[in-house]
Formats: sequence, structure tokens, C-alpha cells
Amino acid sequence: MLKARAYFQLLKFRLSLTVAFSSAIGYLLGAREFSWSQALLVLVGGLLVTGSANIINQIHERELDKLMTRTARRPLPLGIISPAEAWVFCVLLGAVGLALLAYCFNPLTAALSLLSLILYGFIYTPLKTISPVCVAVGAIPGGLPPLIGWVAATGHLGVEAWVLFGIQFMWQFPHFWAIAWVADEDYKRAGFKMLPSPGNRDLRTAFQIMTYTLLLIPLSLLPLEFNISGRVSALVAVVCGVLFLLLTLQLMRTQSRKAALRIMFASFLYLPIVQIALVLDKI
Repeated sequence: MLKARAYFQLLKFRLSLTVAFSSAIGYLLGAREFSWSQALLVLVGGLLVTGSANIINQIHERELDKLMTRTARRPLPLGIISPAEAWVFCVLLGAVGLALLAYCFNPLTAALSLLSLILYGFIYTPLKTISPVCVAVGAIPGGLPPLIGWVAATGHLGVEAWVLFGIQFMWQFPHFWAIAWVADEDYKRAGFKMLPSPGNRDLRTAFQIMTYTLLLIPLSLLPLEFNISGRVSALVAVVCGVLFLLLTLQLMRTQSRKAALRIMFASFLYLPIVQIALVLDKI
């Protein structure tokens, strides 16, 4: 029972489900006719591939995870699961997820999912201890899920897919940096360089968080411009964007952990609210 629970923990289920949810949203926005069963298949495939990428991340960082309070009790640092066992589970999940996406949808969907896994597991992960550019690199696989969902529905990469990618890509920066601000002490113990250079919790970092959040507002209007969705969802996106922006202005004013925590929680709410609005407006 302990082992089964540990394998489930390796998935980082909530994080993987959030990522896979974005893929399902992309599918629903790209599909000519709504099919909840097909959207569910995209979600399951995305969940398996994302879980595989998360396991690669944890295998690589297992010694560093021992140094951080929030990760010290993960299965690999505790030795409940060995790296070899984790690799077997990782390959199994990734292979099943990619096969499902290729068979049920198209090879391009599987290829983009594999690219996302490689970028996250083998490029972004080791970069975290090398350079703050890791956030920009990590934002690429982080932004790909809705694009992958669109490709699953349409079979090709159109401008609409890149619009969905652009919104989620830009969202990654305030999201990642708010988390890095809140967890700064933990990250520094592990040697992670997540905050923008020179890596301080100061006005310069707060200004960059504000800048990327500001850019989200015009980007969120592009689904209306390219007929992905309608005016109601555009209004929802602008309102959410402005509220999100106001929190970053508060961070610039106070430069406090409490203000960064609010941005972090707001980032968790912003993306699903905007994406659900896009789908409901299309319906």
C-alpha cells in the first residue's frame, strides 16, 4: 500500500492534471463538433506524458529534494522507490501516453508531446541549477498543452494553436516567479536559480513579474481576433488580467512574501477561469 501510494505521488497528480486539463481545453476549442469522450482521451494521454516528465524531474533532483522542506518527503529522497523503479514507471507511463495520443488522434500530437517531455525532463530540469533562463525554457513545455490539444482536434499547427500557446507561455512567467519568490529560501538551499537575474526578491524582479502579467492582457484578446471564441470570454480574460495585474503592482509596492503568495494563488485561478470561459463562449 505504501509503495502504491509512493508511485501515485511520483505522478504529481494535481500538477499533471492541471497540465492535461489545458490539453483538453485546446482540443475542445479546436474541435468542429464537441466530443467529451475525445477530450477525456486527450486529458488521459496528457496526464500520462506529463506524469512521465515529472518523474524524470524527480529522478534528476532526488538529492537536491532532500535539502528542501517541501520536497524532502517525496518517495525518491525517502528511498521508498529506487531510481531504477522510477525509470521503469516513467518509461511505461510515457510510452502508453504517447501511443494513446498517436493512435486516437495523430502522430503530430504524439511528437509534440514527446518534445514537451524532452524539454521539461532533460533541458529545463538541469538548467534550474545553472541559470535563471530555465524559466523561459520551462515556459515552452508549460505553454504547449493547449497547442497539443488543438493539434489533436485539427491535425495541424495553425495560427490559432500558437495563440493558445502564447497565452499559456506568457502566463508561466508570473506564475513561476511568484512561486520562486515564496519558496526562495528552499530553492536557494538546493541551488535553484529561478528568480530573474541577479536572483533577488526586489523591485527589479517585481517589475518583471508585472511586465509579463501586463502582456497577458492584449494576448488574451487574440482568441477573439482569430475567431477561436467570442466577446464574453474576451471580457472575462481582460477583467481577470486587470485583477491579476493589480496584484503585481502591490508586489512592486511592498516587495513582500505575502504579496507574492497572492500572485501565486491568483495565477492558479487565472488560467482555468480564462480557458473555461473560452470553451463556454464557443459553446
